[in-house]
Amino acid sequence: MSSKVKVNIKALLTGIAGALALVILASLIYWWGFCRFYVEPGYMAIVTAKSGKTPVSSDILVERGEKGIWKEVLSEGRHFLNPVTHDVKIAPAIAIPLGKVGIVTSKVGKELPPGEVIAPDRQSKGIWREALGPGVYRLNPEGYSVEIADAINIPVGFVGVVTSQTGKNPKPGEFAKPGEKGVMRDILQPGLYYINRYAYQVNVIEIGMNQVSMTGLDNNVRNIQFRRQLTNATNALSELTSNTMNFQAELRKRNVPAVDQKVSYNMKKSARGSLKRSVPGNHAAAKAKAAFATAQAGFVDKRAVEFPSRDGFKVSLDMTVEFELLPENISKIYLLYGDLPQVVEKIILPQVLSISRIKGSNYKAQDFIMGDGREKFQNDLRDELKSTLAGKLIVVHNAIIRNVEIPQDILKPIQAVSLAREQNLTNQAMQVTAKRLAQLNTETELIEQRRREVEQETRKITALISAEAKRDVASIDADTRLLVAKLRLKKAEILAKTRKVLEESQVQAKFMVSNESARGEILKAQALGDQSLMAKMHMIDNLPDNVKTKVIYAGDGTLWTDLNNPALTIPAKREKRK
Repeated sequence: MSSKVKVNIKALLTGIAGALALVILASLIYWWGFCRFYVEPGYMAIVTAKSGKTPVSSDILVERGEKGIWKEVLSEGRHFLNPVTHDVKIAPAIAIPLGKVGIVTSKVGKELPPGEVIAPDRQSKGIWREALGPGVYRLNPEGYSVEIADAINIPVGFVGVVTSQTGKNPKPGEFAKPGEKGVMRDILQPGLYYINRYAYQVNVIEIGMNQVSMTGLDNNVRNIQFRRQLTNATNALSELTSNTMNFQAELRKRNVPAVDQKVSYNMKKSARGSLKRSVPGNHAAAKAKAAFATAQAGFVDKRAVEFPSRDGFKVSLDMTVEFELLPENISKIYLLYGDLPQVVEKIILPQVLSISRIKGSNYKAQDFIMGDGREKFQNDLRDELKSTLAGKLIVVHNAIIRNVEIPQDILKPIQAVSLAREQNLTNQAMQVTAKRLAQLNTETELIEQRRREVEQETRKITALISAEAKRDVASIDADTRLLVAKLRLKKAEILAKTRKVLEESQVQAKFMVSNESARGEILKAQALGDQSLMAKMHMIDNLPDNVKTKVIYAGDGTLWTDLNNPALTIPAKREKRK
Protein backbone atom coordinates (compact mmCIF):
# COMPACT_ATOMS: atom_id res chain seq x y z
CA MET A 1 0.00 0.00 0.00
CA SER A 2 1.35 3.34 -0.99
CA SER A 3 1.97 6.11 1.48
CA LYS A 4 -0.73 8.24 -0.14
CA VAL A 5 -3.39 5.63 0.63
CA LYS A 6 -2.19 5.37 4.18
CA VAL A 7 -2.51 9.09 4.66
CA ASN A 8 -6.11 9.06 3.31
CA ILE A 9 -7.14 6.23 5.64
CA LYS A 10 -5.63 8.06 8.59
CA ALA A 11 -7.46 11.26 7.68
CA LEU A 12 -10.73 9.35 7.29
CA LEU A 13 -10.36 7.73 10.70
CA THR A 14 -9.56 11.09 12.24
CA GLY A 15 -12.68 12.59 10.69
CA ILE A 16 -14.86 9.75 11.91
CA ALA A 17 -13.48 10.07 15.44
CA GLY A 18 -14.06 13.81 15.42
CA ALA A 19 -17.61 13.35 14.18
CA LEU A 20 -18.33 10.79 16.89
CA ALA A 21 -16.90 13.13 19.51
CA LEU A 22 -19.13 15.94 18.26
CA VAL A 23 -22.19 13.64 18.33
CA ILE A 24 -21.41 12.49 21.87
CA LEU A 25 -20.81 16.04 23.03
CA ALA A 26 -24.02 17.23 21.41
CA SER A 27 -25.90 14.33 22.98
CA LEU A 28 -24.49 15.11 26.40
CA ILE A 29 -25.41 18.77 26.05
CA TYR A 30 -28.92 17.85 24.94
CA TRP A 31 -29.53 15.36 27.77
CA TRP A 32 -28.02 17.57 30.44
CA GLY A 33 -29.52 20.79 29.20
CA PHE A 34 -32.97 19.72 27.95
CA CYS A 35 -33.76 16.23 29.36
CA ARG A 36 -32.63 16.76 32.94
CA PHE A 37 -35.14 17.67 35.66
CA TYR A 38 -35.05 17.64 39.45
CA VAL A 39 -37.76 16.51 41.90
CA GLU A 40 -37.50 18.28 45.24
CA PRO A 41 -38.11 16.50 48.58
CA GLY A 42 -41.81 16.14 49.36
CA TYR A 43 -42.77 16.08 45.67
CA MET A 44 -43.15 13.50 42.93
CA ALA A 45 -43.03 13.48 39.14
CA ILE A 46 -46.00 12.21 37.08
CA VAL A 47 -44.81 11.00 33.65
CA THR A 48 -46.94 10.73 30.49
CA ALA A 49 -45.33 8.78 27.64
CA LYS A 50 -46.22 10.16 24.18
CA SER A 51 -44.96 7.08 22.42
CA GLY A 52 -44.49 3.43 23.15
CA LYS A 53 -46.35 0.15 22.99
CA THR A 54 -50.12 0.10 23.10
CA PRO A 55 -51.33 -0.67 26.68
CA VAL A 56 -52.57 -4.20 27.24
CA SER A 57 -55.28 -3.16 29.74
CA SER A 58 -57.78 -0.34 29.52
CA ASP A 59 -56.65 1.20 32.83
CA ILE A 60 -55.84 4.86 33.15
CA LEU A 61 -52.27 4.10 34.16
CA VAL A 62 -49.74 2.08 32.13
CA GLU A 63 -46.42 0.43 32.77
CA ARG A 64 -43.07 1.77 31.60
CA GLY A 65 -42.56 1.29 27.87
CA GLU A 66 -46.27 1.70 27.15
CA LYS A 67 -47.98 4.79 25.83
CA GLY A 68 -49.93 6.75 28.42
CA ILE A 69 -49.62 7.90 32.06
CA TRP A 70 -47.08 5.85 33.93
CA LYS A 71 -48.40 4.04 37.00
CA GLU A 72 -45.00 4.57 38.58
CA VAL A 73 -44.15 8.04 39.81
CA LEU A 74 -40.62 9.35 40.14
CA SER A 75 -39.43 10.19 43.63
CA GLU A 76 -37.18 13.05 44.70
CA GLY A 77 -33.83 13.42 42.99
CA ARG A 78 -32.36 14.01 39.50
CA HIS A 79 -33.99 12.31 36.52
CA PHE A 80 -33.51 12.33 32.70
CA LEU A 81 -36.40 12.00 30.21
CA ASN A 82 -36.67 13.15 26.63
CA PRO A 83 -39.16 16.03 26.53
CA VAL A 84 -40.03 15.09 22.95
CA THR A 85 -41.38 11.67 23.99
CA HIS A 86 -42.42 12.37 27.60
CA ASP A 87 -44.38 14.98 29.51
CA VAL A 88 -43.43 15.49 33.20
CA LYS A 89 -45.69 17.04 35.84
CA ILE A 90 -44.33 17.82 39.31
CA ALA A 91 -46.92 17.38 42.09
CA PRO A 92 -46.77 17.33 45.89
CA ALA A 93 -46.39 13.92 47.49
CA ILE A 94 -49.17 12.70 49.78
CA ALA A 95 -48.22 13.64 53.35
CA ILE A 96 -50.30 12.06 56.14
CA PRO A 97 -49.66 13.80 59.47
CA LEU A 98 -49.59 12.18 62.88
CA GLY A 99 -53.06 11.23 64.10
CA LYS A 100 -54.46 10.95 60.58
CA VAL A 101 -54.97 8.06 58.18
CA GLY A 102 -55.04 7.93 54.41
CA ILE A 103 -57.98 6.09 52.84
CA VAL A 104 -56.99 5.10 49.30
CA THR A 105 -59.49 4.63 46.48
CA SER A 106 -57.97 2.88 43.47
CA LYS A 107 -59.27 3.75 39.99
CA VAL A 108 -57.20 1.04 38.33
CA GLY A 109 -57.16 -2.71 38.61
CA LYS A 110 -59.65 -5.53 38.42
CA GLU A 111 -63.32 -4.75 38.61
CA LEU A 112 -65.16 -5.53 41.85
CA PRO A 113 -68.25 -7.72 42.08
CA PRO A 114 -71.54 -5.78 42.02
CA GLY A 115 -72.30 -4.13 45.35
CA GLU A 116 -68.73 -4.30 46.64
CA VAL A 117 -66.72 -1.15 47.39
CA ILE A 118 -63.75 -2.52 49.39
CA ALA A 119 -60.97 -3.94 47.23
CA PRO A 120 -59.85 -7.43 48.31
CA ASP A 121 -56.24 -6.55 47.34
CA ARG A 122 -54.23 -3.72 45.86
CA GLN A 123 -54.58 -5.07 42.32
CA SER A 124 -58.32 -4.32 42.29
CA LYS A 125 -60.36 -1.18 41.95
CA GLY A 126 -62.15 0.25 44.95
CA ILE A 127 -61.24 1.35 48.48
CA TRP A 128 -58.19 -0.31 49.98
CA ARG A 129 -59.09 -2.18 53.15
CA GLU A 130 -55.95 -1.14 55.01
CA ALA A 131 -55.47 2.58 55.63
CA LEU A 132 -52.17 4.40 55.26
CA GLY A 133 -50.57 5.51 58.49
CA PRO A 134 -48.64 8.77 59.07
CA GLY A 135 -45.88 9.31 56.54
CA VAL A 136 -45.14 10.46 52.98
CA TYR A 137 -46.56 8.40 50.09
CA ARG A 138 -46.18 8.71 46.35
CA LEU A 139 -49.29 7.43 44.62
CA ASN A 140 -50.21 8.64 41.15
CA PRO A 141 -53.20 10.95 41.69
CA GLU A 142 -54.44 10.05 38.21
CA GLY A 143 -55.12 6.52 39.39
CA TYR A 144 -55.46 6.82 43.16
CA SER A 145 -57.34 9.27 45.35
CA VAL A 146 -56.39 9.56 49.01
CA GLU A 147 -58.79 10.86 51.64
CA ILE A 148 -57.16 12.17 54.81
CA ALA A 149 -59.26 11.22 57.84
CA ASP A 150 -58.88 11.18 61.60
CA ALA A 151 -57.39 8.19 63.34
CA ILE A 152 -59.45 6.66 66.11
CA ASN A 153 -58.29 7.47 69.62
CA ILE A 154 -60.05 5.44 72.30
CA PRO A 155 -59.70 7.15 75.70
CA VAL A 156 -59.21 5.40 79.02
CA GLY A 157 -62.47 4.02 80.37
CA PHE A 158 -63.71 3.02 76.92
CA VAL A 159 -63.18 0.17 74.48
CA GLY A 160 -63.80 -0.10 70.77
CA VAL A 161 -66.10 -2.71 69.23
CA VAL A 162 -65.10 -3.39 65.62
CA THR A 163 -67.71 -4.13 62.96
CA SER A 164 -66.53 -5.31 59.55
CA GLN A 165 -68.46 -3.48 56.82
CA THR A 166 -67.94 -5.98 54.00
CA GLY A 167 -67.84 -9.71 53.44
CA LYS A 168 -70.16 -12.63 53.82
CA ASN A 169 -72.76 -12.62 56.57
CA PRO A 170 -71.88 -14.87 59.52
CA LYS A 171 -74.27 -17.28 61.17
CA PRO A 172 -76.98 -15.55 63.26
CA GLY A 173 -75.76 -14.73 66.77
CA GLU A 174 -72.10 -15.43 65.97
CA PHE A 175 -69.14 -13.12 65.63
CA ALA A 176 -67.75 -12.26 62.22
CA LYS A 177 -64.62 -14.11 61.21
CA PRO A 178 -61.93 -12.72 58.87
CA GLY A 179 -63.56 -12.02 55.51
CA GLU A 180 -67.07 -11.87 57.00
CA LYS A 181 -69.33 -8.93 57.64
CA GLY A 182 -70.48 -8.15 61.18
CA VAL A 183 -69.32 -7.64 64.76
CA MET A 184 -65.86 -9.03 65.53
CA ARG A 185 -64.98 -10.71 68.81
CA ASP A 186 -61.75 -8.85 69.59
CA ILE A 187 -62.15 -5.36 71.03
CA LEU A 188 -59.80 -2.39 70.88
CA GLN A 189 -58.24 -1.31 74.14
CA PRO A 190 -57.60 2.40 74.90
CA GLY A 191 -55.10 3.81 72.45
CA LEU A 192 -54.60 5.24 68.95
CA TYR A 193 -55.65 3.15 65.94
CA TYR A 194 -55.20 3.80 62.22
CA ILE A 195 -58.33 2.18 60.84
CA ASN A 196 -60.24 2.61 57.58
CA ARG A 197 -63.75 3.65 58.62
CA TYR A 198 -65.15 2.51 55.29
CA ALA A 199 -63.93 -1.03 55.96
CA TYR A 200 -64.40 -1.15 59.73
CA GLN A 201 -66.78 0.74 61.96
CA VAL A 202 -65.56 1.26 65.52
CA ASN A 203 -68.14 1.89 68.24
CA VAL A 204 -66.56 3.44 71.34
CA ILE A 205 -68.42 2.10 74.37
CA GLU A 206 -68.05 3.01 78.03
CA ILE A 207 -66.92 0.28 80.40
CA GLY A 208 -66.80 0.14 84.17
CA MET A 209 -69.35 1.69 86.49
CA ASN A 210 -72.31 3.57 84.97
CA GLN A 211 -75.60 4.84 86.30
CA VAL A 212 -79.16 4.91 85.08
CA SER A 213 -80.78 7.68 87.09
CA MET A 214 -84.58 7.87 86.75
CA THR A 215 -84.90 11.18 88.50
CA GLY A 216 -88.52 12.18 87.84
CA LEU A 217 -87.69 15.51 86.23
CA ASP A 218 -90.19 17.72 84.39
CA ASN A 219 -92.02 15.98 81.54
CA ASN A 220 -91.08 12.67 83.14
CA VAL A 221 -87.47 12.99 82.01
CA ARG A 222 -85.23 10.07 82.98
CA ASN A 223 -81.49 10.40 82.47
CA ILE A 224 -78.73 7.91 82.01
CA GLN A 225 -75.39 9.35 83.11
CA PHE A 226 -72.02 7.92 82.28
CA ARG A 227 -68.62 8.35 83.87
CA ARG A 228 -66.72 11.35 82.65
CA GLN A 229 -63.37 10.67 81.12
CA LEU A 230 -60.63 13.20 81.91
CA THR A 231 -57.43 13.28 79.93
CA ASN A 232 -54.30 15.39 80.04
CA ALA A 233 -52.89 14.95 76.58
CA THR A 234 -51.40 16.99 73.79
CA ASN A 235 -53.47 19.20 71.54
CA ALA A 236 -53.50 16.69 68.71
CA LEU A 237 -54.39 13.72 70.90
CA SER A 238 -57.16 15.60 72.68
CA GLU A 239 -58.56 16.71 69.35
CA LEU A 240 -58.51 13.13 68.08
CA THR A 241 -60.33 11.97 71.20
CA SER A 242 -62.88 14.73 70.75
CA ASN A 243 -63.43 13.80 67.11
CA THR A 244 -63.77 10.11 67.95
CA MET A 245 -66.36 10.79 70.64
CA ASN A 246 -68.26 13.17 68.35
CA PHE A 247 -68.38 10.49 65.68
CA GLN A 248 -69.69 8.04 68.27
CA ALA A 249 -72.34 10.56 69.30
CA GLU A 250 -73.51 10.81 65.71
CA LEU A 251 -73.71 7.03 65.46
CA ARG A 252 -75.81 6.93 68.63
CA LYS A 253 -78.17 9.55 67.32
CA ARG A 254 -78.80 7.43 64.26
CA ASN A 255 -79.59 4.37 66.35
CA VAL A 256 -82.20 5.82 68.76
CA PRO A 257 -85.81 6.90 68.13
CA ALA A 258 -86.77 10.50 67.56
CA VAL A 259 -87.40 12.92 70.41
CA ASP A 260 -91.15 12.83 70.09
CA GLN A 261 -91.32 9.05 70.42
CA LYS A 262 -91.46 6.97 73.57
CA VAL A 263 -87.70 6.97 74.30
CA SER A 264 -85.10 9.32 72.92
CA TYR A 265 -81.39 9.88 73.32
CA ASN A 266 -79.74 13.26 73.49
CA MET A 267 -76.24 14.59 74.14
CA LYS A 268 -75.87 17.14 76.90
CA LYS A 269 -73.04 19.47 77.53
CA SER A 270 -70.69 18.24 80.20
CA ALA A 271 -69.87 20.39 83.21
CA ARG A 272 -66.18 19.88 82.46
CA GLY A 273 -66.21 20.69 78.75
CA SER A 274 -67.98 19.91 75.51
CA LEU A 275 -67.35 17.69 72.52
CA LYS A 276 -67.04 19.58 69.28
CA ARG A 277 -66.42 18.41 65.74
CA SER A 278 -62.98 19.58 64.75
CA VAL A 279 -63.08 22.01 61.84
CA PRO A 280 -60.42 24.47 60.70
CA GLY A 281 -60.33 27.59 62.80
CA ASN A 282 -62.44 26.50 65.78
CA HIS A 283 -59.41 26.01 68.13
CA ALA A 284 -60.97 22.78 69.45
CA ALA A 285 -57.54 21.33 70.23
CA ALA A 286 -56.59 24.25 72.48
CA LYS A 287 -59.85 23.93 74.37
CA ALA A 288 -59.49 20.17 74.63
CA LYS A 289 -56.01 20.48 76.11
CA ALA A 290 -57.28 22.49 79.07
CA ALA A 291 -59.81 19.86 80.11
CA PHE A 292 -61.57 17.19 78.13
CA ALA A 293 -64.63 15.34 79.28
CA THR A 294 -66.86 12.96 77.43
CA ALA A 295 -70.39 14.08 76.89
CA GLN A 296 -73.11 13.25 79.32
CA ALA A 297 -75.56 11.03 77.51
CA GLY A 298 -79.24 11.12 78.40
CA PHE A 299 -82.49 9.24 77.80
CA VAL A 300 -85.87 10.91 77.79
CA ASP A 301 -88.37 8.35 79.07
CA LYS A 302 -91.98 9.42 79.49
CA ARG A 303 -92.81 6.26 81.39
CA ALA A 304 -92.49 6.58 85.19
CA VAL A 305 -91.62 3.76 87.56
CA GLU A 306 -95.21 3.24 88.65
CA PHE A 307 -96.98 0.19 90.02
CA PRO A 308 -99.94 -0.67 92.25
CA SER A 309 -99.24 -1.61 95.84
CA ARG A 310 -100.68 -4.69 97.47
CA ASP A 311 -103.51 -2.64 98.97
CA GLY A 312 -104.38 -1.11 95.57
CA PHE A 313 -102.67 2.30 95.77
CA LYS A 314 -100.56 3.75 92.98
CA VAL A 315 -96.90 4.17 93.92
CA SER A 316 -94.41 6.27 91.91
CA LEU A 317 -90.71 6.50 92.72
CA ASP A 318 -87.33 7.67 91.42
CA MET A 319 -84.54 5.18 91.00
CA THR A 320 -80.82 4.93 90.28
CA VAL A 321 -79.33 1.69 89.00
CA GLU A 322 -75.55 1.28 89.09
CA PHE A 323 -74.32 -1.23 86.53
CA GLU A 324 -71.11 -2.25 84.83
CA LEU A 325 -70.20 -3.60 81.41
CA LEU A 326 -67.08 -5.77 81.61
CA PRO A 327 -64.57 -5.49 78.74
CA GLU A 328 -64.69 -9.22 78.00
CA ASN A 329 -68.46 -9.03 77.45
CA ILE A 330 -68.63 -5.81 75.44
CA SER A 331 -68.45 -7.36 71.97
CA LYS A 332 -71.12 -9.96 72.83
CA ILE A 333 -73.39 -7.30 74.34
CA TYR A 334 -73.00 -5.12 71.26
CA LEU A 335 -73.70 -8.08 69.00
CA LEU A 336 -76.91 -8.94 70.85
CA TYR A 337 -78.27 -5.55 71.90
CA GLY A 338 -76.25 -2.76 70.29
CA ASP A 339 -74.57 0.32 71.74
CA LEU A 340 -74.85 1.35 75.38
CA PRO A 341 -77.93 3.58 74.90
CA GLN A 342 -79.63 0.67 73.15
CA VAL A 343 -78.63 -1.65 76.00
CA VAL A 344 -80.26 0.73 78.45
CA GLU A 345 -83.31 1.22 76.22
CA LYS A 346 -83.84 -2.43 75.30
CA ILE A 347 -82.63 -4.25 78.41
CA ILE A 348 -82.10 -2.22 81.58
CA LEU A 349 -85.10 0.12 81.53
CA PRO A 350 -87.67 -2.58 80.65
CA GLN A 351 -86.26 -4.85 83.35
CA VAL A 352 -86.30 -2.04 85.92
CA LEU A 353 -89.94 -1.23 85.11
CA SER A 354 -91.02 -4.88 85.01
CA ILE A 355 -89.25 -6.01 88.18
CA SER A 356 -90.35 -2.87 90.04
CA ARG A 357 -94.01 -3.65 89.25
CA ILE A 358 -93.68 -7.32 90.19
CA LYS A 359 -91.82 -6.67 93.46
CA GLY A 360 -93.75 -3.54 94.36
CA SER A 361 -97.10 -5.33 94.17
CA ASN A 362 -96.04 -7.42 97.18
CA TYR A 363 -95.78 -4.38 99.49
CA LYS A 364 -98.38 -2.10 101.00
CA ALA A 365 -98.26 1.59 100.31
CA GLN A 366 -97.22 2.41 103.86
CA ASP A 367 -94.21 0.06 103.50
CA PHE A 368 -92.64 2.57 101.12
CA ILE A 369 -92.88 5.29 103.75
CA MET A 370 -91.54 3.31 106.69
CA GLY A 371 -87.80 2.72 106.65
CA ASP A 372 -87.77 -1.07 107.09
CA GLY A 373 -90.27 -1.83 104.33
CA ARG A 374 -88.63 0.57 101.91
CA GLU A 375 -85.21 -0.91 102.57
CA LYS A 376 -86.51 -4.45 102.10
CA PHE A 377 -88.14 -3.50 98.77
CA GLN A 378 -84.89 -1.91 97.62
CA ASN A 379 -82.86 -5.01 98.53
CA ASP A 380 -85.38 -7.33 96.79
CA LEU A 381 -85.32 -5.13 93.69
CA ARG A 382 -81.52 -5.02 93.61
CA ASP A 383 -81.14 -8.79 94.03
CA GLU A 384 -83.70 -9.52 91.31
CA LEU A 385 -82.04 -7.07 88.91
CA LYS A 386 -78.64 -8.62 89.61
CA SER A 387 -79.94 -12.11 88.91
CA THR A 388 -81.88 -11.17 85.77
CA LEU A 389 -79.29 -8.91 84.12
CA ALA A 390 -76.39 -11.24 84.95
CA GLY A 391 -77.83 -13.62 82.36
CA LYS A 392 -77.56 -10.79 79.86
CA LEU A 393 -73.88 -10.13 80.70
CA ILE A 394 -74.71 -6.92 82.62
CA VAL A 395 -73.35 -6.60 86.16
CA VAL A 396 -75.67 -4.71 88.53
CA HIS A 397 -74.02 -3.32 91.66
CA ASN A 398 -76.85 -1.42 93.30
CA ALA A 399 -80.40 -0.15 92.87
CA ILE A 400 -81.39 2.85 94.97
CA ILE A 401 -84.93 4.24 95.24
CA ARG A 402 -85.70 7.87 96.09
CA ASN A 403 -88.64 10.27 96.30
CA VAL A 404 -91.41 7.74 96.72
CA GLU A 405 -94.81 9.20 95.88
CA ILE A 406 -98.12 7.65 96.96
CA PRO A 407 -101.71 9.07 96.81
CA GLN A 408 -102.38 11.90 99.23
CA ASP A 409 -105.52 10.27 100.65
CA ILE A 410 -103.40 7.50 102.14
CA LEU A 411 -100.26 9.48 102.56
CA LYS A 412 -101.80 12.07 104.92
CA PRO A 413 -103.27 9.58 107.45
CA ILE A 414 -100.06 7.59 107.42
CA GLN A 415 -98.07 10.76 107.85
CA ALA A 416 -100.39 11.88 110.68
CA VAL A 417 -100.00 8.53 112.46
CA SER A 418 -96.30 8.56 111.81
CA LEU A 419 -96.02 12.14 113.09
CA ALA A 420 -98.02 11.28 116.22
CA ARG A 421 -95.88 8.24 116.80
CA GLU A 422 -92.74 10.20 116.17
CA GLN A 423 -94.01 13.02 118.44
CA ASN A 424 -94.68 10.51 121.19
CA LEU A 425 -91.24 9.05 120.70
CA THR A 426 -89.85 12.56 120.72
CA ASN A 427 -91.62 13.39 124.02
CA GLN A 428 -90.38 10.17 125.57
CA ALA A 429 -86.92 10.93 124.31
CA MET A 430 -87.14 14.45 125.77
CA GLN A 431 -88.15 13.02 129.16
CA VAL A 432 -85.33 10.58 129.05
CA THR A 433 -83.07 13.42 127.99
CA ALA A 434 -84.19 15.55 130.95
CA LYS A 435 -83.52 12.68 133.37
CA ARG A 436 -80.21 12.08 131.78
CA LEU A 437 -79.45 15.80 132.03
CA ALA A 438 -80.22 15.80 135.78
CA GLN A 439 -78.08 12.71 136.22
CA LEU A 440 -75.41 14.42 134.22
CA ASN A 441 -75.49 17.50 136.46
CA THR A 442 -75.29 15.30 139.58
CA GLU A 443 -72.46 13.32 138.13
CA THR A 444 -70.76 16.56 137.12
CA GLU A 445 -70.90 17.85 140.72
CA LEU A 446 -69.67 14.54 142.06
CA ILE A 447 -66.88 14.63 139.55
CA GLU A 448 -65.96 18.18 140.61
CA GLN A 449 -66.00 17.18 144.30
CA ARG A 450 -63.93 14.15 143.58
CA ARG A 451 -61.54 16.30 141.57
CA ARG A 452 -60.99 18.63 144.56
CA GLU A 453 -60.47 15.63 146.87
CA VAL A 454 -57.96 14.24 144.44
CA GLU A 455 -56.14 17.58 144.31
CA GLN A 456 -55.97 17.71 148.17
CA GLU A 457 -54.78 14.12 148.35
CA THR A 458 -52.27 14.82 145.63
CA ARG A 459 -50.81 17.82 147.49
CA LYS A 460 -50.61 15.77 150.71
CA ILE A 461 -48.92 12.88 149.01
CA THR A 462 -46.57 15.30 147.23
CA ALA A 463 -45.51 16.94 150.53
CA LEU A 464 -45.05 13.54 152.22
CA ILE A 465 -42.99 12.25 149.34
CA SER A 466 -40.88 15.44 149.37
CA ALA A 467 -40.19 15.16 153.14
CA GLU A 468 -39.33 11.50 152.89
CA ALA A 469 -37.08 12.24 149.97
CA LYS A 470 -35.22 14.95 151.90
CA ARG A 471 -34.90 12.65 154.93
CA ASP A 472 -33.58 9.85 152.77
CA VAL A 473 -31.14 12.20 151.10
CA ALA A 474 -29.81 13.44 154.48
CA SER A 475 -29.52 9.88 155.79
CA ILE A 476 -27.72 8.77 152.68
CA ASP A 477 -25.37 11.77 152.94
CA ALA A 478 -24.51 10.98 156.63
CA ASP A 479 -23.98 7.31 155.86
CA THR A 480 -21.77 8.29 152.95
CA ARG A 481 -19.59 10.59 155.12
CA LEU A 482 -19.31 7.88 157.79
CA LEU A 483 -18.34 5.31 155.23
CA VAL A 484 -15.75 7.68 153.74
CA ALA A 485 -14.25 8.26 157.21
CA LYS A 486 -14.08 4.53 157.87
CA LEU A 487 -12.44 3.98 154.53
CA ARG A 488 -9.88 6.71 155.22
CA LEU A 489 -9.10 5.17 158.65
CA LYS A 490 -8.73 1.77 157.07
CA LYS A 491 -6.47 3.26 154.44
CA ALA A 492 -4.28 4.92 157.11
CA GLU A 493 -3.98 1.65 159.02
CA ILE A 494 -3.03 -0.20 155.87
CA LEU A 495 -0.46 2.46 154.94
CA ALA A 496 1.07 2.31 158.47
CA LYS A 497 1.31 -1.45 158.35
CA THR A 498 2.77 -1.25 154.88
CA ARG A 499 5.40 1.29 155.98
CA LYS A 500 6.27 -0.79 159.04
CA VAL A 501 6.67 -3.96 157.04
CA LEU A 502 8.69 -2.10 154.39
CA GLU A 503 11.09 -0.58 156.96
CA GLU A 504 11.48 -3.88 158.78
CA SER A 505 12.21 -5.55 155.48
CA GLN A 506 14.82 -2.93 154.62
CA VAL A 507 16.54 -3.31 158.00
CA GLN A 508 16.57 -7.07 157.71
CA ALA A 509 17.85 -6.83 154.16
CA LYS A 510 20.69 -4.50 155.20
CA PHE A 511 21.50 -6.78 158.11
CA MET A 512 21.58 -9.82 155.92
CA VAL A 513 23.70 -8.05 153.29
CA SER A 514 26.17 -6.77 155.92
CA ASN A 515 26.26 -10.11 157.66
CA GLU A 516 26.88 -11.94 154.43
CA SER A 517 29.53 -9.40 153.44
CA ALA A 518 31.30 -9.93 156.75
CA ARG A 519 31.10 -13.64 156.33
CA GLY A 520 32.55 -13.25 152.85
CA GLU A 521 35.44 -11.24 154.22
CA ILE A 522 36.03 -13.86 156.87
CA LEU A 523 36.05 -16.58 154.25
CA LYS A 524 38.47 -14.57 152.10
CA ALA A 525 40.79 -14.05 155.06
CA GLN A 526 40.64 -17.71 155.91
CA ALA A 527 41.39 -18.57 152.31
CA LEU A 528 44.45 -16.26 152.23
CA GLY A 529 45.66 -17.50 155.55
CA ASP A 530 46.98 -14.10 156.61
CA GLN A 531 45.03 -11.08 157.67
CA SER A 532 47.75 -8.71 156.44
CA LEU A 533 47.43 -10.12 153.00
CA MET A 534 43.77 -9.33 153.11
CA ALA A 535 44.59 -5.76 153.97
CA LYS A 536 46.97 -5.57 151.07
CA MET A 537 44.30 -6.80 148.70
CA HIS A 538 41.92 -4.11 149.93
CA MET A 539 44.61 -1.59 149.33
CA ILE A 540 45.09 -2.83 145.79
CA ASP A 541 41.35 -2.78 145.09
CA ASN A 542 41.16 0.82 146.20
CA LEU A 543 43.91 1.96 143.86
CA PRO A 544 42.82 4.12 140.84
CA ASP A 545 41.83 2.26 137.66
CA ASN A 546 44.70 3.73 135.61
CA VAL A 547 47.31 2.24 138.00
CA LYS A 548 48.36 -1.25 137.08
CA THR A 549 50.04 -3.29 139.72
CA LYS A 550 51.30 -6.78 139.95
CA VAL A 551 51.94 -8.42 143.28
CA ILE A 552 54.44 -11.27 143.51
CA TYR A 553 54.80 -13.19 146.64
CA ALA A 554 58.45 -13.97 147.28
CA GLY A 555 58.26 -15.10 150.78
CA ASP A 556 57.21 -13.97 154.17
CA GLY A 557 57.57 -10.26 154.66
CA THR A 558 58.43 -9.54 151.00
CA LEU A 559 56.19 -7.74 148.40
CA TRP A 560 57.50 -7.65 144.82
CA THR A 561 56.06 -5.97 141.85
CA ASP A 562 56.25 -8.09 138.68
CA LEU A 563 55.27 -6.01 135.74
CA ASN A 564 55.30 -8.92 133.32
CA ASN A 565 53.34 -11.50 135.27
CA PRO A 566 49.91 -10.32 136.44
CA ALA A 567 49.25 -13.42 138.43
CA LEU A 568 49.40 -13.30 142.17
CA THR A 569 51.28 -16.20 143.55
CA ILE A 570 49.61 -17.49 146.63
CA PRO A 571 51.78 -19.63 148.80
CA ALA A 572 50.67 -23.09 149.48
CA LYS A 573 49.47 -23.78 152.94
CA ARG A 574 52.19 -25.41 154.85
CA GLU A 575 51.38 -28.30 156.94
CA LYS A 576 52.64 -28.14 160.39
CA ARG A 577 55.26 -30.60 161.21
CA LYS A 578 54.65 -32.87 163.95
